[in-house]
Amino acid sequence: MDRLEAYKSIAAQASRGELSFPTNVDATLKLQRALSDPDCHADTAARLVQAEPLLAARTVAIANSVAYNRSGNEVTNVRTAVQRVGFRTLNALGAAVIVRQLDSKITEPSLRAKANQLWQHSAHVAALSQVIARRVAHLDPETAMFAGIVHEVGGFYMLSRADEFPGLFEGEPDDWIEHGEQIIGRCVLQRLSVPAPVMAAIEALWVGMRALPPETLGDTLLLANDLAPVPSPLYERAGATSRQAAATIDFVIGDGTLNSILEESAAEVSSLTSALM
Repeated sequence: MDRLEAYKSIAAQASRGELSFPTNVDATLKLQRALSDPDCHADTAARLVQAEPLLAARTVAIANSVAYNRSGNEVTNVRTAVQRVGFRTLNALGAAVIVRQLDSKITEPSLRAKANQLWQHSAHVAALSQVIARRVAHLDPETAMFAGIVHEVGGFYMLSRADEFPGLFEGEPDDWIEHGEQIIGRCVLQRLSVPAPVMAAIEALWVGMRALPPETLGDTLLLANDLAPVPSPLYERAGATSRQAAATIDFVIGDGTLNSILEESAAEVSSLTSALM
């Protein structure tokens, strides 16, 4: 089976709802649904989070990040961390755990390296999206962080299936963009019950059109993707902003500029990125 046939085969399976997820993903999805219940109490949420060690560790780390710990008082337990970050951030962290679980079975060294780089890229995009949404676009920062975490989830899914299809990530990018990124990515996002506004923002990323200064969640995600210091190891479409061009992006925001805001927020971005990784 050649690369294009492999993409079409996986896309057809995904379109039928036949997604091959590791078993621990289903458990985390159930946990995420429980945390999304509006009747879920903070104490119940804390117990649920404690039952998932990776989510518990991420929650405490995020709670102690510069973005969430403005008082400088470090928390050392899950219950306090849950109260500090809130349920919407917990939802984003649950998505981060799911994304990492998707690549848990990858053992081939080159694929493992791609998965690690893709997660570094995603963590940077998520942290930058949070800050840009809050300080530049004036959008909900938790939603923006969530969008950054899941924007490459289709790529993680494809990497998790790549050992079944040798040469899947070789060749020209057109097949990946048409059959992998969009068809398969959309199906995986739907399986994860990603909200419509976040889906629309990720689809805007696939199209590549944006406004500066950013006005929408899609604009925010695109700008964060361009500014991320670690690029995606997957194919980039023709015309995508280069790393060199991204470094020159600047515009006026109120009494400051994008670059001055990013400089002021550098500690927040670094702390959030580290907590996610």
